[in-house]
Amino acid sequence: MLKNYRLTKSDKHVLSRFDPNETGGFASKEEIQDEFEQMERKLRKLQDKLFASKTNGVLILFQGMDCSGKDGVIKKVLSNLNPQGFRAESFKKPTPEESAHDFLWRTHKVVPAKGYITAFNRSYYEDVLITRVHGMIQDEEAAARMKNIRHFEKLLTNSGVLLIKIFLHISPEFQLEKIRERLSDPQKYWKFDPSDLAERRYWDSYVDAYEDAFRHTATKDSPWHIVPANERWFRDYLVLRIIINALEKLDLKYPEPDIETQKLLEQFHSEDPLSQ
Repeated sequence: MLKNYRLTKSDKHVLSRFDPNETGGFASKEEIQDEFEQMERKLRKLQDKLFASKTNGVLILFQGMDCSGKDGVIKKVLSNLNPQGFRAESFKKPTPEESAHDFLWRTHKVVPAKGYITAFNRSYYEDVLITRVHGMIQDEEAAARMKNIRHFEKLLTNSGVLLIKIFLHISPEFQLEKIRERLSDPQKYWKFDPSDLAERRYWDSYVDAYEDAFRHTATKDSPWHIVPANERWFRDYLVLRIIINALEKLDLKYPEPDIETQKLLEQFHSEDPLSQ
């Protein structure tokens, strides 16, 4: 199933081949609820092994149009993780300090250490997306940055970081519906940003920029996953499956005690009266 959503190479108009309304053949949220809860428990166990083994870091990168649900999917899918080993990072307009460095500087310093999971709400890809759509950089600079991104991602994977790149795919009609919800619901006013409406005019340009980024950065070691996201319940289900599938490939195990620890354990069991 997951291979249908994975990009290890890409071409023009790739997003048109994915239906943002797709639900993987499932009819409703209730149909996958039991499996979803089982996967939540499995993810917590995998995180525990990851934290104990300290063999890999895990970076889950979320990109998508405005209203695609980056905040929501992090909250729904990852909020049950042990907070001692998980954090979320959000990337907005660079600060003056960040702008004084190379475009990857602010990212590299928050890459997860071994044993930890980090979710990126947007990422270094913004530096070849919004900057390109609004003419802040030209095609030549964008191509150079995407080459640097490929090298950066290769560095991460070679250093033991599991990189999971997810694009949340919605339709422009769905985005407009979500914007209207924000404007009509007092509990969602705070989510509305006037720039969301302005950015809708650049929808096609963003699609072109994303597809070019996919062509340059979708590889066997660092594939992209295109997740249909109009139906939030299927979005959450598929993202959870993608993350678990990737973690299972690490073949995580609890570390065995070293010789000295083993001796202490044997001594403890032989001398402790309560263990007799």
